[in-house]
Amino acid sequence: MASLRIDMHSHYYGGALPDMLRARTGFPRLHRRADGQDAMVAMNGEFPFSPAYHDPAVGLAQMDDCGITHRMITFPGALGVDLLPVAAAPAISAFNAHLADLGRSSAGRLIGLAGLPLADSDLAVREVAHSRAMGLPGIILPGNYFLTEAAAAPLRPVLAEASRLGALVMIHPGLLVGQQPPVLPQDHPQYRISALDLQNQIAQTALTVILSDMLDTYPGIRFQIVNLGGTLPFIFERLESIARHRNPDAPFPSHRLRALWYDCASLGPRALEAAVALLGADRIMLGSDYPIFKENPVAVVAAANLTPVQRQQILGQTAANLLAGLGVQGLVV
Repeated sequence: MASLRIDMHSHYYGGALPDMLRARTGFPRLHRRADGQDAMVAMNGEFPFSPAYHDPAVGLAQMDDCGITHRMITFPGALGVDLLPVAAAPAISAFNAHLADLGRSSAGRLIGLAGLPLADSDLAVREVAHSRAMGLPGIILPGNYFLTEAAAAPLRPVLAEASRLGALVMIHPGLLVGQQPPVLPQDHPQYRISALDLQNQIAQTALTVILSDMLDTYPGIRFQIVNLGGTLPFIFERLESIARHRNPDAPFPSHRLRALWYDCASLGPRALEAAVALLGADRIMLGSDYPIFKENPVAVVAAANLTPVQRQQILGQTAANLLAGLGVQGLVV
């Protein structure tokens, strides 16, 4: 297990999704630029749609270059396909089946995480069951549903099914059904939206899970919070202080943060060190956010001031233990 390198946070836009998105005129969509290059129109603008996004062979080659043995590739949740009207449900289900096929054709190196047709709760619940029956370990859900307990209420049937079947639930930045993308700031939008605002929102999602009844009501779910829990590793002491001064009879439950799992996607060694000190390496997993980010996450772990045991846990052992509990077989090099 020491040689496992399991990337637990990457995205995949292949299968039949490109053809579906080319036929659309609204967000999200895929179009051909005047220079002949494909571009994906996403929530915060558009980006070049290179083969890294949709060709599994390119992704597998990048894994080899980075020394990554296995990678979880998710339905592209932040893109918003899971928010489309119910007519998109068959395409989402077909994409999930494609993910399962990729797992088999890659000898288990690629592990799919399913998307759901969230515009229809009944269809979404059925897709949870369909995905687990195909061997996928779980689902990805948009983070805006977890910004408050009230926002999460429509997902209760989905969460109940995920708990019944035992599933991983990755909470990833994304909109609600019917919600419009935020208005971009007048200046420096990439930094304000994609870094500062995003990391605060991720922390809010973890806060909702640990302060609500979700951990107790849905004991079969393994919740994965992306990006090391956002700002939580840096502000948890302030949260504890607020509780001591304003709610002395109800301490902030920092210990419940260890009931969740986290990935280190798109963050660096100093952030990783802070997260390990709070959460423990046995709750933290490797993450790349490939192909949006292309840095080698193994190098991030190597650069952090960690013990050999902590490195081994983050690089592969934590993820292997989690996935084995979800029925994922064959995690061998």
